[in-house]
Amino acid sequence: MKGEKRRENMLKILQESDMPVSGTKLAEKFHVSRQVIVQDIALLRAGNHNILSTHKGYILQDKGNIQRVFKVKHSADKMLDELNLIVDCGGKIEDVFVYHKIYGVVRVEMNIRSRRDAKKYVDSINGGVSVPLEQITSQYHYHTVSADSKETLDEIQKELEKQGYLVALRDYEPVDFWSKTDNES
Repeated sequence: MKGEKRRENMLKILQESDMPVSGTKLAEKFHVSRQVIVQDIALLRAGNHNILSTHKGYILQDKGNIQRVFKVKHSADKMLDELNLIVDCGGKIEDVFVYHKIYGVVRVEMNIRSRRDAKKYVDSINGGVSVPLEQITSQYHYHTVSADSKETLDEIQKELEKQGYLVALRDYEPVDFWSKTDNES
């Protein structure tokens, strides 16, 4: 089983469990070492999944939201349009991040839930407070988007694609964020 699929299945197990799930149990289930499980948990955490480590095992917090990562690209004048499209479809923009060949993943929390939040963010950028992260990567960037259902995320993906915002991965990018796999957190 490939790593991405294993992590997807691990997340599902954690989401469905009422008790902590031990790393040893996960390692046995997926026929991998305990160290691979530790690395997978670290990658899931890096993907904004709130996973706690206890002496009895791993516990997934905030099990109600489903998340999907979208890789997008657009000019600065389309930033508000992109953010509004996502919140209008029922999504919450958790973060923006870029993958840089030298710096690795650079991530900033956004927590944009409404058009008002989106406008405030864009006004801050336009006001000279900072520059968008995508400026260091030729305008492409990623957003982790949460929603109440897979259907909502599918709608967001369809609309982003329709507007020409979705972008294919490059060979040096470390994780396949492009898959339609949803993660619950």
